[in-house]
Amino acid sequence: MKVIITGTTGRVGEGVLLECLTNPEVTEVLSVGRKSIGIKHPKLKEYIVSDFLSLKENDETQKGYDA
Repeated sequence: MKVIITGTTGRVGEGVLLECLTNPEVTEVLSVGRKSIGIKHPKLKEYIVSDFLSLKENDETQKGYDA
């Protein structure tokens, strides 16, 4: 399963991120945020955006994710 998470710099988002990174069923996590979270992990990819309103529905970076 491939997962997109926003808010990974907050308490809840970080908790969800850490659970996803340790779950063997999750193969990839895309963190979408305004700044880097500073965590390195083989499953983790980061997508830095300065303005969430600028995200487009057909953005190739966000395709292929399950949740």
